[in-house]
Amino acid sequence: MGTKFTTGFSKANGSAEAAKEAVLTAKEKLEGGQVDLSMVYVSTEYDYTKVVDTVRKATNNAHLIGASSAGEFTEERVESGSVIVGLLSSDDIKVFTALAEGVKEDPEAAMRKIAADFRHKLEGYPHLTAIILVDGLSGVGEEVALLTSYIPGHNLKAVGGMAGDDFKMKKTFVFSDDKVCANALSVCLLASKMPLFSGVKHGHTPLSKELRASKTKGNVLYEIDGRPAWEIWKKETAHAARKRGIDVEQLKKPAEIARFFTNYILGLSTGKEDQYKIRWPESINKDGSLNFTCGIAQGAIFRIMDGSNMENQINALEKAAGIAVESAKNAGYFEFACIIVFDCAARQLMLGDRFSEAIDRLKRTFPAIPVLGWETYGEISLEPGEFSGFHNTTSVVLLLPSSNSRGKEVYSANKEG
Repeated sequence: MGTKFTTGFSKANGSAEAAKEAVLTAKEKLEGGQVDLSMVYVSTEYDYTKVVDTVRKATNNAHLIGASSAGEFTEERVESGSVIVGLLSSDDIKVFTALAEGVKEDPEAAMRKIAADFRHKLEGYPHLTAIILVDGLSGVGEEVALLTSYIPGHNLKAVGGMAGDDFKMKKTFVFSDDKVCANALSVCLLASKMPLFSGVKHGHTPLSKELRASKTKGNVLYEIDGRPAWEIWKKETAHAARKRGIDVEQLKKPAEIARFFTNYILGLSTGKEDQYKIRWPESINKDGSLNFTCGIAQGAIFRIMDGSNMENQINALEKAAGIAVESAKNAGYFEFACIIVFDCAARQLMLGDRFSEAIDRLKRTFPAIPVLGWETYGEISLEPGEFSGFHNTTSVVLLLPSSNSRGKEVYSANKEG
């Protein structure tokens, strides 16, 4: 059979009703195949526990991972306020799940617990990929990404995202099998006979000169080059913002500030020319310090980035998928079971009504491939040997080949993507 992946979605009234419609739609496409893993992403409109219980019952209690979200999409449509379900059936992939609570207070202890749960014998399944889902308000995205090194196995790849709550910024949840928890870390380990492939891309370009984070604590940036962080941010962005009709001195409302930060965001230097990891300052404190969704290291060198080029933002998702496809083709894989997408909720804010264009371009470039995607509060993409894997305002994709068998090219991605 190889590997097959199907999707379903619903906006039905009632949590159990929506979950049932979504999972049964995906099961019908599976054509009788056994469900090895359910992936479930749910709007705050629904009761998460009822959704999870319904999906588990419909899939004979197959392993499940998922999270609360800030927007959902499949290959069929882009939605918000919905339930989406992806079902994996595979002869080539073994699935393991684990959950740990208390991730905000002690991310290392949480990941150690996860790693202890994954000490299985995996002969014949040499490729390991961890799908990592984290409480979106915990502020420990980078720490969790780096701690995946505790999971046993060589050449571990990690992808994932921070749970959302439809921009309410109150409480987010992750799911693992029948558990639904806040302040938690959920990990699904995919042990596969064939490699899985990932890609990551953002649509921002440098705006400011190089700056230094001169005073930080955890996820709070207090000073830049010895001055209050917000003061420097306004100075470096004022001219570009004014061209777009924005007076930075008049930004007062939290919603206005959040939208401003999606366009004028921190780009962390990676040491590679023109390559930056994006960090979103989600809010401002009374003392002019900035709160981020992950830790900011004191002494870090960065630039403030400009994300106002809408074509760059729309193309980012397609380009991320193109990176994954190109890697797969180079390894001899040309047929794919699905594209799983972790896309930043801030991109939805930036693109507004044009967000669906990004999904449309993805579908045109990669036709007939199921897509399961959700809007996150931060993304994870960590390749073996990398030392930083957390992203904001970025698209991360995971591409699953449909079979362990390599073959001749029968599928060609749009190289312009």
